[in-house]
Amino acid sequence: MDLPLHETHPDPRQQAELDRRRFRSGLLLSAGFVIGLWWIKALEMFLDTSFSGLGTYPGELSGLIGVLTAPLIHGSFAHLLGNSFALLVLGTLVFASFPRAGWRALPLIWVAAGLAVWLFGRPSHHIGASGLTHGLMFLILALGITRRDRVAVATGFIAFFLYGGMLLTVLPREPGVSWEYHLAGGLFGFAAGLLWRRLDPLPPRKRYSWEIEEELEAEQRAAEASTWELQAPLEVKPLWSGPGSLRAGQPQDETGRGVLLRFPPRRLESSREPPESPHREP
Repeated sequence: MDLPLHETHPDPRQQAELDRRRFRSGLLLSAGFVIGLWWIKALEMFLDTSFSGLGTYPGELSGLIGVLTAPLIHGSFAHLLGNSFALLVLGTLVFASFPRAGWRALPLIWVAAGLAVWLFGRPSHHIGASGLTHGLMFLILALGITRRDRVAVATGFIAFFLYGGMLLTVLPREPGVSWEYHLAGGLFGFAAGLLWRRLDPLPPRKRYSWEIEEELEAEQRAAEASTWELQAPLEVKPLWSGPGSLRAGQPQDETGRGVLLRFPPRRLESSREPPESPHREP
């Protein structure tokens, strides 16, 4: 199965600090987006107006503006409150566990789901961030199914335990609820999980005691072998060198003693050049 590689196994304290940093960044990002939604709703109440006209209206060119603005508009405080908790939990899970996939999946869910609603939705203003919540939920499920590492599986179980009912809300159930946005967000969220499942590295694999013992034994054997291994000779010298034993042109070492045969320095197998093909003169 084609999966990303494991992260390097850092010091346990460094790993714990990295996990806390990821969780804080995911929580702050999700909380910041939710606070922005509440500010928009407060502005709507302060101006005593309704921003529902900025929703996605299928089939009309003016309704295309909702592709970008519909997830920011909510019909009531109850509607906003329900989506706020889901965005806070699911957004934190995604950006704390799979930040690379999350940053690519969120724009796809936002824009593609809005276009799908504009093309196939009922003639009504579709508003709310429920398309994003369903997209994040199905993104987590897709990553848990395809990656199957401990972080992806644990994240998938948490999301399914808290928001498993979203599997049913992608079908038409209640009047006035945009099930089209739910369905489109879920489909593109699942597709994003399949498409970008390899972006985030797998968590560090646990090292067992027997693996550490084997590595230590291998290092000890290598150290012992290096102490007993004889160094390869570089040259062969005569047993006796006296007056008249040195012939003309015979190589000598630094002490002036004759050398019978020199050995070329040993090279690694990877550095050896292929033998030249024989060349014959015509």
